[in-house]
Amino acid sequence: MSPDRTDTEPTPKRRRNKDLTREDILDVATAEFADKGYSGARVDDIAQRTHTTKRMIYYYFTDKETLYQAVLERSYRLIRELEQTLDISGLEPIAAIRAVAELTFDHHEQHPEFIRMVANENILRGEHIRRSPALTGLGAPAVDLLTHILRQGQDAGLFRTDVDALDIHMLISSYCVFRIANQYTFHALFDRDLTAPDLREHLRTMLGDVVVSFLLTRAD
Repeated sequence: MSPDRTDTEPTPKRRRNKDLTREDILDVATAEFADKGYSGARVDDIAQRTHTTKRMIYYYFTDKETLYQAVLERSYRLIRELEQTLDISGLEPIAAIRAVAELTFDHHEQHPEFIRMVANENILRGEHIRRSPALTGLGAPAVDLLTHILRQGQDAGLFRTDVDALDIHMLISSYCVFRIANQYTFHALFDRDLTAPDLREHLRTMLGDVVVSFLLTRAD
């Protein structure tokens, strides 16, 4: 036995297996909560789908609410991490703001469960997000990134000065969320599939055009 390891210290393999089990639970729980909401989701069903037990899930997450908050936190963290990996160095402000808009468009398209999770949490009036300090702080990276781009554009005399990062975040998010959240009703009412492959680049470019046009418009 290595002198640096105690009998109670988990081996790397054990730690890796624990991490995989936790991630598997989160994967299944994300689908369960996204499809059925907080009230409709059942921990017993999550346990069955992960081939584990309810007791094992509570070993990792204590209770249903803690599991739900962990799912929310991971869902929000994913897009925040993507934003932080976005390399806008060397980009002009207009190109940079387009890059952020397109990243959000791509993320929401690839993660429709995130949209359903957010919709469910809004039905609950943000009850669980407000209770989690980790969740309430997850918006900061998005605000910081957009603030940086806005200031560059404003300092260059390109962007209007009567808007802030949250205005732009709301504009981008509302477009991207609508496209995914309302795709079925929109299709039924207007016979247009907002997720159709042949429309994708048109809608993605339109988002950037909308945001840039708004920022270039001078306020009276």
